[in-house]
Amino acid sequence: MFRGNHPAKVDEKGRLKIPAGFKQLLEAQNDTQFYITSQDGKSAEIWPLREWEKREGQLAEFSTLDDAVAKYLNLTSYYGHQVEMDNQGRVLLPQVLREKAGLDADVVVFGKATCLEVHNKAMFEASLASNEMTVEDRRQLAAILSGRGRDA
Repeated sequence: MFRGNHPAKVDEKGRLKIPAGFKQLLEAQNDTQFYITSQDGKSAEIWPLREWEKREGQLAEFSTLDDAVAKYLNLTSYYGHQVEMDNQGRVLLPQVLREKAGLDADVVVFGKATCLEVHNKAMFEASLASNEMTVEDRRQLAAILSGRGRDA
């Protein structure tokens, strides 16, 4: 559903105007309710609420006694907040997440299939050089795409 990269800005009140291409997709799906969260505090994930509810359903199948599930729920609850898009196509990013991830001005908004991911532009661009695709990454990706999995 969502793909590509769109530069954007977070205003002084912490609101992100959803880029036009993504906004059109959301309006076509009649999505105005979102769950905004993070898995690591380095970026924001903007989930249409119906997609987040699917994720919650998947997690409900596993015991909250599972350490990975408990950690994920702790992080996504700590950074999480349910919001509604306003008439101008803006969503309010949670303050704790804005502060931790540096989402206070220029950002990049990536389409990640079922959600949008928001990064501080300068921090993300700085991390690109240290996070290049390696030969091993390419091998693993080829294995995944060919159906052999990560351990091929």
